[in-house]
Amino acid sequence: MNRILAATDKEQVSVEDLVQAIGHASFTPVLLIPAIAVASPLSGIPMFSALMGILIFLVSLQMLLRRDRLWLPKWLLNRKTSSARVRLVFERLRPAMTWLDAHTYARLTAFVHRPLIFIPQTLCVLSGLIMPFLEFVPFSSSLVGGAVALLAFGMFARDGLFVMLGLALYLGPVWLVLHVT
Repeated sequence: MNRILAATDKEQVSVEDLVQAIGHASFTPVLLIPAIAVASPLSGIPMFSALMGILIFLVSLQMLLRRDRLWLPKWLLNRKTSSARVRLVFERLRPAMTWLDAHTYARLTAFVHRPLIFIPQTLCVLSGLIMPFLEFVPFSSSLVGGAVALLAFGMFARDGLFVMLGLALYLGPVWLVLHVT
């Protein structure tokens, strides 16, 4: 998180700045950023959820395909937002991230290793694909972003409990879509 905050030392921050702060070989932290962003109040910005969905799709697809290095299109890497907004979101998340870090450990590890890791990776791919369409269903992109964040955090921390929580969170958007449409 400190590397992300360090990348926000100028007026605007690009997706490329954030990816470089984390590293191109770190798929799950790069997946965690757009998931957290879309679960936050930033998702109220028009088309923000769609853009984050594309990013989630591209990163998680490459995880699923077991690539060694992350690739993102230049047009996506050049997208910028206010550094103050990004800093505010991550500063507000710091206490939660500190708590999560202190309470994670290797449990239910079958869900974070092959073959079962295909389940959260596939869900992240599908979530990224549907997120642009969820712009039309209030709050659904935030719920899906929260689920992807839990899945990504579980994979990153190698804690299957968080993967299970992420899987459970998908019940909310499914219910919402079924009852709103």
